[in-house]
Amino acid sequence: MAKINPGELLRQVRSEASKIYWPSRQETVTTAIFVGLLTTLLALFFMGIDSLFGAVVRWALSLV
Repeated sequence: MAKINPGELLRQVRSEASKIYWPSRQETVTTAIFVGLLTTLLALFFMGIDSLFGAVVRWALSLV
């Protein structure tokens, strides 16, 4: 592996860092709201499924 001097490494790091796409504030806020809503919906969905399975298990155990 070729050795690179610190100056060259710093230039390469700056070059790569300039290629990064930083989202705007509006994109960040929109994404955060979407993630929050989706997380809430999924939590409610899985809570409902868990409650349904719990009721089925309680009913099945009451037969025994």
